[in-house]
Amino acid sequence: MEDKIFLLVKVTVKTSYRNIHDAIQELQSKTELVVSSTKNVKVLNTEIMQLKTRTP
Repeated sequence: MEDKIFLLVKVTVKTSYRNIHDAIQELQSKTELVVSSTKNVKVLNTEIMQLKTRTP
């Protein structure tokens, strides 16, 4: 069976950015995420969902 699941990750950060939105943008674009397969579950793809933290 192939399906999609969503995992919520909590990250505590300390940043030199004055605006947390800049830190979020950097993490979203530069983080390498690894979710390992197990004996019974093969991970086919992972991605960080892009959050829209700023309003135009």
